[in-house]
Amino acid sequence: MQLNELKQTHKSRKGQRIGRGGRRGTYSGRGVKGQSSRAGRKMMPMIREIIKRYPKLRGYRYGGLPSNLVAVNVDVLERRFEAGEIVNVKSLLEKGIISNIEGKAPTVKILSRGELKKTLTIEGCKVSKGAQIKIEKAGGKVKPFEAPAKTGKKK
Repeated sequence: MQLNELKQTHKSRKGQRIGRGGRRGTYSGRGVKGQSSRAGRKMMPMIREIIKRYPKLRGYRYGGLPSNLVAVNVDVLERRFEAGEIVNVKSLLEKGIISNIEGKAPTVKILSRGELKKTLTIEGCKVSKGAQIKIEKAGGKVKPFEAPAKTGKKK
């Protein structure tokens, strides 16, 4: 027998409707007068709509991580690439290590988990400091990441 197969053997009791007199007294736990003590009250969400528009947690200046960023660790490069190969977004897509996000190639960041013994050349990827040390220690090169230029109208 599983927990989800258990069923109640008694009827479920409905909650007590307050505001109908009886043991709770004249105001029935609702206080005295005003909108909150009336039957069928609906509180107006005056400021609620404004509050809902504000981003949560760390304030409006912090957008969080970009949605098109993909992390790849050094140990994955060690397993999937041969010595002397060039590691870039295109080669990572071809080997199936990463995949397109909404039809576009993502921004890749190489992180330092694992060990690297092969000489690799990293192009067009962001690289953490720890990963860069490991790549250069193994005899590889890291070319600086250049973000693609934004094509938008200036105000």
